[in-house]
Amino acid sequence: MKPLTILFFLAITLFSCQEKEVPLTAQLIVDQAIQTSCNGLCEHATIDFTFRDRCYVSTRAKNGYTFERITADSTGVTRDILSNAGFTRFKNDTLIQVPDSMATRYSNSVNSVHYFAQLPYGLNDNAVQKELLGESTVKGNPYFEVGVTFKQEGGGTDFQDEFVYWIHKENYTVDYLAYSYETDGGGIRFREAYNVRYVDGIRFADYNNYKPQSLEVSLTDLDVLFEKGSLKLLSKIETESIGVMLPETE
Repeated sequence: MKPLTILFFLAITLFSCQEKEVPLTAQLIVDQAIQTSCNGLCEHATIDFTFRDRCYVSTRAKNGYTFERITADSTGVTRDILSNAGFTRFKNDTLIQVPDSMATRYSNSVNSVHYFAQLPYGLNDNAVQKELLGESTVKGNPYFEVGVTFKQEGGGTDFQDEFVYWIHKENYTVDYLAYSYETDGGGIRFREAYNVRYVDGIRFADYNNYKPQSLEVSLTDLDVLFEKGSLKLLSKIETESIGVMLPETE
């Protein structure tokens, strides 16, 4: 074999042996964050928890989902159920007719609590649009900044809301998030995860809920304002008495 032919053959061999770098995308980052949080369990788990004295139950399966909110008071038990089929309300096991406008409000409320409680699961829903906005450092830790918007079709009445998630570059955990919303006059929030725990293999966190002094601020700047102490603590988002039930495997 001629020398030039040998060199060419070696070059081709070395090139083919090199690992092909997969471009880093928001989708890959979110996929890894969901894997870290759920370990493949969220798709089939029944999860229940208490939030602000109300019980919430979610059930997921291949054929769909059911999100439930149960409220007990002196008049009895009210069950608000959101599923693929829509929204229904029961009062003491009796179906209650709810006007469309109120059904939309109740649906959004039920969905919102389940959405935040089970983050980042849900970020791969069909209506979610993801974008890698950049990288940042918060409290000395490195993060990807992933922006999320929603398609109008399937995105619900709040499809214009915008989110930013700070996902740890090494652990792939969602430690911070920010969002803007337009309902009730609009607003901006920044949340800091704390009291992180795993229940039967699924990650849950509580959040310190902050707001900036002005609405004229970019969501991606909120981590800087947070570190400067320029955000106001509004509330704590705490889930209690978490239970996870997984289907039996053969």
